[in-house]
Amino acid sequence: MAVRIRLVRQGRKNTPHYRIVVQDKRSKLNGAHIENLGIYEPKASPEQKIIVKEDRLVEWLRKGALISDALKSILKHAGKLPKLEATPKVK
Repeated sequence: MAVRIRLVRQGRKNTPHYRIVVQDKRSKLNGAHIENLGIYEPKASPEQKIIVKEDRLVEWLRKGALISDALKSILKHAGKLPKLEATPKVK
């Protein structure tokens, strides 16, 4: 199963806010998602701009999920992009 971590737009015209979700790559853009990982509000104050469950994000990345390009740049700018340690090699 191809899994992506991406943004889903919510809100009205001129007042966007986004949910950060784990979603099957082949499903519809605003279709069903597997898990909700957080929110992103571009018009909020910098402290409240992005809220993400970092432990769950790391867990999904270890399972092989990919982050969309837009979300990756937002997380990197906010300083919340997790750095995965190298997995130990099994002998």
